[in-house]
Amino acid sequence: MSGRRVECRPQEIGSLFLFEKLTPEQLGRLCHEGRVEQYEPGPVYTEGEPATCFYVMVEGTVVLLRRVGDDDVEVGRTSQRGVYAGAMQAYIGDDRVRQVYTNSMRVTEPTRFFVLPADTFAGIMQEWFPMAVHLLEGLFFGSKSQQRLIGQRERLLALGSLSAGLTHELNNPAAAAVRATATLRERVAKMRHKLSVISAGPYPREALVSLIEIQERTAELVAKAPTLSPLEASDREDAVTDWLDDHDIPDGWRLAPAFVQAGLHVDWLDQVAAAVDEEILPGAVGWLNYTVETELLMDEIEDSTTRVSNLVNAAKQYSQLDRAPFQVADVHELLDSTLLMLSGKIGQKIKVVKEYDRSLPRVPAYPAELNQVWTNLIDNAVSAIADAGGEGTLTVSTARENDQLVVVFRDTGGGIPPEIRGRIFDPFFTTKPVGQGTGLGLDISWRIVVNKHHGSIEVESVPGDTRFRILLPLTGAESETTSEEAL
Repeated sequence: MSGRRVECRPQEIGSLFLFEKLTPEQLGRLCHEGRVEQYEPGPVYTEGEPATCFYVMVEGTVVLLRRVGDDDVEVGRTSQRGVYAGAMQAYIGDDRVRQVYTNSMRVTEPTRFFVLPADTFAGIMQEWFPMAVHLLEGLFFGSKSQQRLIGQRERLLALGSLSAGLTHELNNPAAAAVRATATLRERVAKMRHKLSVISAGPYPREALVSLIEIQERTAELVAKAPTLSPLEASDREDAVTDWLDDHDIPDGWRLAPAFVQAGLHVDWLDQVAAAVDEEILPGAVGWLNYTVETELLMDEIEDSTTRVSNLVNAAKQYSQLDRAPFQVADVHELLDSTLLMLSGKIGQKIKVVKEYDRSLPRVPAYPAELNQVWTNLIDNAVSAIADAGGEGTLTVSTARENDQLVVVFRDTGGGIPPEIRGRIFDPFFTTKPVGQGTGLGLDISWRIVVNKHHGSIEVESVPGDTRFRILLPLTGAESETTSEEAL
């Protein structure tokens, strides 16, 4: 949108704080190469368009807005003379920094601007302020580089903490699998020995065939073993022990727990007794016990190796090492991988509740960076619950609000005091003891959500109920903020 051109008076332009040190000749050149335009209420420029002009407000009221999904969210409003916006980094050059408007500007009343074309602004800056331009370039690129380095450092710190937890989590199932494998080898050896003893005995072929059939049915029962309550398991163990003692089976008290865990009961033992002769029964029960134990050990090995595989897949999903930086991602997969990676840190005293809306579509995002946001918020929630006594609930939920996907992290910790709530996103602000927090987690999370994903973060907190709401556009394109507005 173009404004109506009005007279450019060097004296008025010189009263703006940006130009108050310029000479009359310089002010005259500004009026010659620039212009003053008056805009009626409405838009001046739109976010994402090529940044063609540098605007300095002479009088009026301006409003700055940022696009979030399909909505324009107000981020600034002022009537201060001399504020400026638009092609702020034109002096750097479009070949080095993509020159687009990073927000939209509107006026709410008739407003006059001094307007310089971007290339003119760049030329004047290079001619009049060459040293200042170099300083600004250094500050601009240095700030960008510092932000990247800080982000990388925080990510490495998070990964270092996670890797320690992951090592612990991997060690438990791996050690269990090793122990089960060693025990399995021992049981198989004993089962072979028992089979050789039975086969060498004076038993008819039909009895051995029946024993093999019982073994097959036993393996099937183990695979379908029900989950019993402690009381049910205890009652069943007592019944099985009594049966074994009544039939003169040695060490019945030792065999009973494995039989019950495998889903076997007195009726099954009656079937075994009916299928084999009395003299072979103790050997048959002992041999079937080895069958039960080997099946249970193989189940344990399968469970352990499956957990190792799940942890490795979660680490792969969390790190996104084999994925493109920007992609269309399933937020629930990202949340699950982060929760699994942090399970060791969350511990047993904190109950994790997932309330996912699985009908939500995938979203365009930087998955690895969103995982960093989840990590920071979960880590803060765990710390808050720990400070409040160590036991509590962490609820992670997803939902849809208009054209945005909402992720909510809710904890039952002590809450955020009202006097510091406005500072929690400030860089280096932390309430954690020295050495336990950098104060950058929420600042980086804000930058990732707001600057990189054009979303927003909201916080609500009372003692026992703190909620961080992350809103992400359901549609969007790959983009990265390339400049900052002074207005």
